[in-house]
Amino acid sequence: MEEDIDTRKINNSFLRDHSYATEADIISTVEFNHTGELLATGDKGGRVVIFQREQEVCTEEQAPAVVLGSVLQVLKFNLPSFQSKNQVHRRGEYNVYSTFQSHEPEFDYLKSLEIEEKINKIRWLPQQNAAYFLLSTNDKTVKLWKVSERDKRPEGYNLKDEEGRLRDPATITTLRVPVLRPMDLMVEATPRRVFANAHTYHINSISVNSDYETYMSADDLRINLWNFEITNQSFNIVDIKPANMEELTEVITAAEFHPHHCNTFVYSSSKGTIRLCDMRASALCDRHTKFFEEPEDPSNRSFFSEIISSISDVKFSHSGRYIMTRDYLTVKVWDLNMENRPIETYQVHDYLRSKLCSLYENDCIFDKFECVWNGSDSVIMTGSYNNFFRMFDRNTKRDVTLEASRENSKPRAILKPRKVCVGGKRRKDEISVDSLDFSKKILHTAWHPSENIIAVAATNNLYIFQDKVN
Repeated sequence: MEEDIDTRKINNSFLRDHSYATEADIISTVEFNHTGELLATGDKGGRVVIFQREQEVCTEEQAPAVVLGSVLQVLKFNLPSFQSKNQVHRRGEYNVYSTFQSHEPEFDYLKSLEIEEKINKIRWLPQQNAAYFLLSTNDKTVKLWKVSERDKRPEGYNLKDEEGRLRDPATITTLRVPVLRPMDLMVEATPRRVFANAHTYHINSISVNSDYETYMSADDLRINLWNFEITNQSFNIVDIKPANMEELTEVITAAEFHPHHCNTFVYSSSKGTIRLCDMRASALCDRHTKFFEEPEDPSNRSFFSEIISSISDVKFSHSGRYIMTRDYLTVKVWDLNMENRPIETYQVHDYLRSKLCSLYENDCIFDKFECVWNGSDSVIMTGSYNNFFRMFDRNTKRDVTLEASRENSKPRAILKPRKVCVGGKRRKDEISVDSLDFSKKILHTAWHPSENIIAVAATNNLYIFQDKVN
């Protein structure tokens, strides 16, 4: 296997080897569309790369732009594998479909602030016709993109020649009927709406409503409701900014609409609380309908308690019955009918509790990990350090730690569970907690809506694992 050649090709296809990577190459969001046929990634360079699932076995000259692997059931994964340029693709693999620049760096001259091009979130809209639509946002501006295919071009214009130049009307003696001629397939991405100038602070979340007519965008202190057809006006539905900023005690960290009820949404805070709001109750939802908070154990109180209790992600289950939240050390599942404590708590990397001081010094304690449900809400997944990601089966209460890395990749081999040794004698297959690489972290993951296919972003590499291919 010619690894150097493969790496260069993959580098050209927006999967970059660590030695080639720049800050702009780091993946900042991953999202499947509603059917799972498309997978979008955004990076710190403002680019969006869309991968499409291959439906048939085919041979392609272009190397795949993702590191592919397999999954067996829920807790056994195959290792990622590279493919040479003429190798036959197996059914169901994802390859580059479209790449476009979504956001450019800007400068706010009034505030003397540079606005990064980094893509914070991507959200797909359900497909209504042959085209696809998605929302992408950086810190300040949300854009609605249309991604469409074109395999025909018009020819035979009366006022233009074949090269597109205008013809002299005096030379036109006959009337021609334009015709459509076949052409090579072209995938075009065009911005259909730009929703700007509505956020003073950095946008951390966008969520499409179940009515598919509106969506919301949330920043540190406010949540705005938008209509897809109106770009110059939004409706403020949450505002927690105090009159005196010195009295500020918490910020909004994430927000999401209910998957079925268009009037209901949740948002989480840096204090570890979740608020459920109903837009039918009042125009401004400063007064929540439900308030979810777990009482703090006084015995675990420390200097870092407030930092590690901050919620970095909140997700409704597909059924709409549960809410999942991720803080620094745990994933919690809440029942909408029980506000005083979570019904399930999963320790993601409790072995880091003794390392909080050093994690604070290197700023890793402020990392924002995401969490995702599988299609049936029975398994949850979230990331960790050292390119580890964790999966928890809610029914069997089993959990597993897996690693996404090139170093241990062999074609179609089983991805072995990893274990972290806290102290004492370390076994052969264990890794010491002191040996963990905190620069390698999995913050962003996604799960196919109906199949056991997951996407894991490890810095500048995208790994896709799927059901074992026999």
